Amino acid sequence: MNRIFLIGRLTGTPELQKTPSNRSVTRSKLAVKRRYRDQSGERESDFISIVAWGRLAEYITSYACKGS
Repeated sequence: MNRIFLIGRLTGTPELQKTPSNRSVTRSKLAVKRRYRDQSGERESDFISIVAWGRLAEYITSYACKGS
């Protein structure tokens, strides 16, 4: 199993949703700044879509907010 660690900021406050089978799910986007600068000297960001299920989704919606 591969692992990846992304460090960035949430672009919006995650909202908890329930599936028809009563599983918790949340979706959000994570803004991750690139390590290098472009020609104008500014860092660009990549926006990564994330989906969390179950207890992790409940934990994220309880403690995370926009910008964290």
